[in-house]
Amino acid sequence: MTKVIQTAVMGVTGYAGAELARLLLHHPRLKNKAPVFAGRLDEKDAARGGVPLEEVHPQLADNNGSRSMKIEPFAWERLVERDVEVLFLATPHEQSREWVPEALRHGLRVVDLSGAWRLTNAKNRAVYAFEDEGSKVAAATQAEAVYGMPELHRAEIARAKLVANPGCYATSVILALRPLVAAGIVDVSHGIVADAKSGVSGAGKAPTAKTHYMHAADNLSAYGVFSHRHTGELLEQIGIGAGDIVFTPHLLPIPRGIMSTIYVRFNAPQTRDSVAQIYRGFFIGSPMVRIYENTLPQIQYSVRTNFADIGFQISSDGRRAVIVSCLDNLLKGASGQAVQNMNVMLGWGEAEGLA
Repeated sequence: MTKVIQTAVMGVTGYAGAELARLLLHHPRLKNKAPVFAGRLDEKDAARGGVPLEEVHPQLADNNGSRSMKIEPFAWERLVERDVEVLFLATPHEQSREWVPEALRHGLRVVDLSGAWRLTNAKNRAVYAFEDEGSKVAAATQAEAVYGMPELHRAEIARAKLVANPGCYATSVILALRPLVAAGIVDVSHGIVADAKSGVSGAGKAPTAKTHYMHAADNLSAYGVFSHRHTGELLEQIGIGAGDIVFTPHLLPIPRGIMSTIYVRFNAPQTRDSVAQIYRGFFIGSPMVRIYENTLPQIQYSVRTNFADIGFQISSDGRRAVIVSCLDNLLKGASGQAVQNMNVMLGWGEAEGLA
């Protein structure tokens, strides 16, 4: 019989944490072994043994035992006693910087949904201003990290102890651009423009002046211009320089979903078939990417799925293209991709529990 794996989730209270809990609770390989949900609790909640999961996420309640599940007080000893093998961190960047080295010391395999370990270049990492930057522990931990995009790093993820789950915007832009840049057909010197738009859940669960209803509804706003944290991921994973792309994120007045519209110029004229062939060849064996050859994707096609949808149009002279990339920021852009990474790490079917 196949061994049943024990998972754990830290940071289940947020939007991504809720989706991660839902996916793990219904994963066909994990149905008989619910995740350990843990977090930092106040004295009152700790005294009652934790917070019932359905108090935080009523939508996760069912008749199969989830009503008795609790978010328990966090302790490394608890995870060891429960034989946890795979730990998901849906925690803030700074918290993951603290906890990941400790998790590795306890022999856990980690999928970290934060930006703590995504960037190998210290210059790109500077945007996070990590307090431990330059320390031996941070350097050793970063050396263990594998960028968690299976379509690019499947073999490395399978062996990894630490997988750094990509950012949501980064996923949509990287998957759209990496195949074409790697094929050498993009005139990078001409400049690439990535115009990306996300639903408000991408900003997290904590309300802010810019994400509450009165600001976001009936509105569209740009933010993070020339300074968004996902930019470093684009540079490192696409293989371009900082001066080669302009990436501008926008806040859409919808709950979830991302659309990235990307403008490129080719080195030589291309056809629809030549570009489609590049995409098809690059994504062979990638069940979570769908290529739209005769139409353009829309957010409604990919929302609440783990698919990344990519479509394109070529100009009449074959020298320019507009690429449209859509995904659900909470699934392929976060929790769904985290489960996809777990599947690869454990040698399971990449789309299990997702498609």
